[in-house]
Amino acid sequence: MYNMHYGWGMGWGWIIGLIILVAVIWFAAKAFNTNRTTDLSGQKSALDILKERYARGEISKEEYEEKRRDILS
Repeated sequence: MYNMHYGWGMGWGWIIGLIILVAVIWFAAKAFNTNRTTDLSGQKSALDILKERYARGEISKEEYEEKRRDILS
């Protein structure tokens, strides 16, 4: 009377859904971790900070060179 054949949708379809779900979670975690690691790597040396300040124009070339010599000595 009734056809009891369910095919892939009932038997193995949940595995495909599970694989897709795991892939989505993995990609989301990887994207979040990439952004997080770039934020956590904010441990800059004094020389890096000095270079950034000079590049932004916050200090003059003379002040940059003086402070650079102090840092490197």
